[in-house]
Parts: sequence; structure tokens; C-alpha cells
Amino acid sequence: MQEHHLQVKRTARYFSLGTLNTHTKQIWFVLHGYGQLAQFFIKKFDVLNDSQTVIVAPEALSRFYLQGVSGRVGATWMTKEERAYEIDDYIFYLNQLYDTLLEERNLDDIQINMLGFSQGNATLLRWLNNDHVRYDRVVIWAGFFGNGVADVIDPAKLSNVPTTLVYGTQDEYLVQVDLAKYEADIKASIPHLEVVTFEGKHTIDPEVLKNLKL
Repeated sequence: MQEHHLQVKRTARYFSLGTLNTHTKQIWFVLHGYGQLAQFFIKKFDVLNDSQTVIVAPEALSRFYLQGVSGRVGATWMTKEERAYEIDDYIFYLNQLYDTLLEERNLDDIQINMLGFSQGNATLLRWLNNDHVRYDRVVIWAGFFGNGVADVIDPAKLSNVPTTLVYGTQDEYLVQVDLAKYEADIKASIPHLEVVTFEGKHTIDPEVLKNLKL
């Protein structure tokens, strides 16, 4: 038996809030977590939606039924199977999305914010590590890096970029770990990291979002 690989054309889906125009001051690229769909994830960012802000939510390329063989569907950025190829595929996709939206835009007066949620954080940081896109701020929301931040991005690439870690103190995925160590491990790679916590679970909190936008 021989294993082979063939690059094929894929159709990717993304959702947006707001209109990119001469009044735009902020753009948010927001990457969803495991088992989510962008069409529902982006609704959590409606609190940011105003005449000067655009939110873009790409959807992961792989979808699956969340329970059994029918019903609700979710998406995942990658699994352990064919890991390296899936990473290459989603970086190519995200770069193409960025170029499609912004390549011919004057970005001099626009702040580009990058936010990952849960599984979307590893995807986000690998994307930024690719050096294709400009970003002015990074938000790591409920992200966990089992092998450390340096496993997904060269930390030096964030040294001059405001970076914020956000998580809920009742996050059902983080309560199993030592939260002080959790913060310290990420700060070891990103010393200037700002940490914001809220009373809540594994979710996007609208009040925190509003404060982040300021």
C-alpha cells in the first residue's frame, strides 16, 4: 500500500458583520473553537458591531455531526490525522481570505485585531507565525497550549504586539488546571501579556468584549 496526497480546490465559508468602507476604523478576525460554526459564533460579536467596525469569522474546513450521524453540525480546524497538511491548508485559506478582503485597501488608519477562541487559538497563532498578514492586537480567549506557546508561534513575533489572555474563572475546560500556572506558562513566552478574567464559563463574554474594544 502507498499513501499519496493531492491538492484540491475547496470552497470555504466565512461570515461578516459590518461593511468595510472609508469609515472603518477596526477589523476583527475571530476564529471559532472546536465543534462550532462561524454563523453562530459571529453573533457573539454583535456587541462590537458599529459603523466603524467590521467583524470577520472564518469557518474551519472540516465539518462533522456533533452527535451520531445527523442533527447539529460543528467544524474543526484540525485533528491529529494528517495534521501537517491540515495546518498548511487552513493557513493558505486564511491568507487568501485576508488578501481577498484587504489586499487593495488602505489600512493606514485601520486597527486589525486577531482573536482566537479555544481551539481557534492554535490556528490563529500558527496563521500569524506564517508572516503573511498584518495584525495590531492579539486576543487569546480560553486558549490552552499543551506544548507551550512556542509550539505554534515564535514568541518574538508578538513582542511588540499588545496581547491579551481572556478566560472565565469557571471555564469547564480550565478548572482542571492550575490557573496561576496556566497564566504563568503563557507569560513565560509573552512577558507583556495582559490577563483579563470574568465570572463565567467557556464562552465569549459581551461585556469583556466591549471593554477590549476601547
